[in-house]
Amino acid sequence: MEISATGRLEVRITPADVGKRVSVRRLGETGAGLEKFTDTVGVLTSWDGGVLMITRRDGERVSIPESSLVAGKVVPAAPARRRGPAATYPELAHAAARAWQPVESERLGEWELRAAVGAGPREAPRAGVAAGPREGFTRRANSVLPLGDPGLPLDAALAAVRRWYGERGLPARVQTATGAEGTQELLCSELERRGWVREVTAEVWTGALAPVADRAEGAGVVLSRSADEAWLARYQRKGVSEVALRVLSGGPSVWFASVPGAGGGEPPAAIGRCVVDGRWAGFAAVEVDPGRRRQGLATEVMAALARRALDEGASAAWLQVETENEAGRALYAALGFTPHHAYHHYRAPEEPEAPSGAERL
Repeated sequence: MEISATGRLEVRITPADVGKRVSVRRLGETGAGLEKFTDTVGVLTSWDGGVLMITRRDGERVSIPESSLVAGKVVPAAPARRRGPAATYPELAHAAARAWQPVESERLGEWELRAAVGAGPREAPRAGVAAGPREGFTRRANSVLPLGDPGLPLDAALAAVRRWYGERGLPARVQTATGAEGTQELLCSELERRGWVREVTAEVWTGALAPVADRAEGAGVVLSRSADEAWLARYQRKGVSEVALRVLSGGPSVWFASVPGAGGGEPPAAIGRCVVDGRWAGFAAVEVDPGRRRQGLATEVMAALARRALDEGASAAWLQVETENEAGRALYAALGFTPHHAYHHYRAPEEPEAPSGAERL
């Protein structure tokens, strides 16, 4: 906290510091004659009507009455990383976008509108799979990547986003990030003010590639350039369509890994996917037969993919993991990965229907 020359705590932030990373201390509840203080660190996203709004690293928004402030100051934009490869948020966001390529995209200033659906009102399913609602395959390939200025005022940009996705029969979504230098806490705040709903929060973790490659021999791992029927049988997303296959197979250099099952005709015991892109290797779809877990198969899959990525010149790795995936987070931490930033998908609120016979403006 900021302390004056006289030893007193001071508030050294103002509404002019909106958009900056701050650390504040506020007076909370009191009990037994003792004062209780709470510290909050994050990006100051608004200061209106005597209330501060601070967005934490994980995207949580904290409302703080100005009257409760005891101390506050602006702090460095992001904490120093102690280990792992150095990476900026835009660099990782572009790498992740190339690993989950849409079927079509369009630029709106520096925003990229991305969609992965088939023609017609529903995505054409693969043989034997029933048609489902038109959502597109994976939010990562069906959302806006807002890296920079859309070239329009925000409300006009969001209206253009709604139109573009509406023309494709898709809900409008925007992917944002928090917790690193250059992330979009202010945009998150503005979306929430407009009623956009945060659907999913996950994290991007990074780590050095060589230690992953050294963890296991992976002699039983089979690598392929395509996802065959056996690989898809283990993949958790059932009913994979032709569009989904295009997304899964898209990327600079894509590899699929599998550990054959115990008997003929059974799905693989474990699978994984890796996209090699310059110095980066992006891991995804690491899944293990529930009956074969805790046998090191996930590590073997990642090690085999890491060795292939090293052969292609990569040196660093990234992956995306949901906050609720405790088993996955424990595995990745053991392999040397650490959190870099959180990312979120916001969905546009439903627009109210116009009264019957009325003209929609």
